[in-house]
Amino acid sequence: MIYLGADHAGFKLKQQIKKILEKKKLKYEDLGNLNFEDGDDYPEYGYKVAKAVSDNQKSKGILICGTSYGMCIIANKVKGARAVSVKKPQEALEIRKHNNANIMCLPGWGFSSAQAEKMIDKFLNTKFESKARRIRRLNKINKIENKEFK
Repeated sequence: MIYLGADHAGFKLKQQIKKILEKKKLKYEDLGNLNFEDGDDYPEYGYKVAKAVSDNQKSKGILICGTSYGMCIIANKVKGARAVSVKKPQEALEIRKHNNANIMCLPGWGFSSAQAEKMIDKFLNTKFESKARRIRRLNKINKIENKEFK
């Protein structure tokens, strides 16, 4: 399952991403905003997607706001969410391969659906590279989340 969320600044791109996912026959759920609402607040949608991804560990999330940074900040407040802002396809590949990111944050301002499609392909089709050092780092992140890190 791919969970989607966007505020007003990412709404148009989210609608285009839904068409991309439909064309690829990929299952998704739009967690909002479901209607364009100028001036809505990204934390609501970022939280919903991050919580859904955290609760369903086999899922992924795509969040869109103006810069992508706000969505990243809110998503990473949720235990189990590993959200990263990306602007290039290579970054989308690396966040999966190196960090096992489960949420990709995209900018809604000045970002095309063609660019988004390249990122989505890399993000969804790249496997985590489970080398010892990468697992060690993720385990440290988990310890921080559980307040066990020393």
